[in-house]
Amino acid sequence: MQAYVVNRPDEEAMERALRENFRNAAGAVLRLAWQAGLMRDEIQRLTWEQVDFLDAAIVLPDRKVPISRELADWLRALREGRDGGQESVVLSDRDQKPLTPQSISRLARTALDKQGQVGIRLIDLRHDFVLRQLEEHDWQYVSRITGVEAAGLNVHFAEHLEEKKISTRVRREKTARIDEFALWKLLRDEGTSAAGVTLWLTWQVGLQLEEIVALRWDQVGEDRIRLPGREAPLSGGARRLLEELAARTGRAGRVLTVPRSRRPYDRTRLSKLARAALIRAGLDDLTLRDLRVDCTLRSGGEGQILAWARGQGWITRNEVMDLLGISRAAAYSRLKQMADRGRLTQVGARYYLPEAVVPPERQEEAVREYLEREGFAYRQDVARLLGIGVGQCRPLLQRMLAGGDIVQERQRYRLNDKAGKD
Repeated sequence: MQAYVVNRPDEEAMERALRENFRNAAGAVLRLAWQAGLMRDEIQRLTWEQVDFLDAAIVLPDRKVPISRELADWLRALREGRDGGQESVVLSDRDQKPLTPQSISRLARTALDKQGQVGIRLIDLRHDFVLRQLEEHDWQYVSRITGVEAAGLNVHFAEHLEEKKISTRVRREKTARIDEFALWKLLRDEGTSAAGVTLWLTWQVGLQLEEIVALRWDQVGEDRIRLPGREAPLSGGARRLLEELAARTGRAGRVLTVPRSRRPYDRTRLSKLARAALIRAGLDDLTLRDLRVDCTLRSGGEGQILAWARGQGWITRNEVMDLLGISRAAAYSRLKQMADRGRLTQVGARYYLPEAVVPPERQEEAVREYLEREGFAYRQDVARLLGIGVGQCRPLLQRMLAGGDIVQERQRYRLNDKAGKD
């Protein structure tokens, strides 16, 4: 097998090449490879429909690549200079027809040789793009826009970076919030692929990766999956997906097997497939554990908690304890997880639906805006404005009074006209 070689081009030489090939096919090839990280086949197949000028991005089948304003303006000028008869971005200078992959390589070779870049290949321009991104961004972002898995980034590119290692851990300060719209779109797109089935069984059924790897068709019933020591109810969507998979592969042996060899997947490979799918969908801050926790919460009373909060306007820890019959610590943990995931907003001891309340970090600003507009407010007005109880306004108003932002006149609160004038 040929060694994976990374040769970095000279930046000044590349800039000269772009200037000298400002409006020709060679310039388009060099720009798309060096400034957007596209591979040769992607350059050859690229159409104007895939160039999103509004979001300044190139939309490929497996990823969305942000592009600089400079490249976006160059592409826009290139399109405006065309007669509109061709959808392909890269066309021959001579007959304005799409180029073959071989012609693209030849154009790049000629332009690079002219600048003394004789040891640089077209693929090296993409490699240099990957390395420049890794120097500025975390691996999750780079993996998402280049389509290179984390393991590939570490194996092929780490030695060219100062730190010599690319961390593949998901780093975040708070619990990930699940973009359900994006996740449902991903599940639809993946269908019965190994990644798709893994994500379905994790998020909708709550199975662990080891359980998915070992899962056999004789464990799958009409409405549940029988596992050692427990049973996991099947959602309607998961059941339909498994029925579709069974119709394609049969109901013998393991549920998931490698298409060609028909051998079972190992845990590492299945994890990588699911992780790569999440990254391609822009859900790079999610892990399979996050999806499993979300399933546990939804099946463990989250719907009841949200319904209570919707009916009463809020919910407290004691009310969760009574509602679900759980301990004080468990109720606190459940509410904290829901707040971290954006399903509830905590204000003092109460938890509200996010859309029904002004979050704590915005409360002071909202009060100031109201007082500027209305002139004064009673505590009831502030409570109504923020969507919280009258008693919960007191700590906020006392804090604003102590800070000199507002003044109190009997039962009314006004902005402090002297604030900022001393």
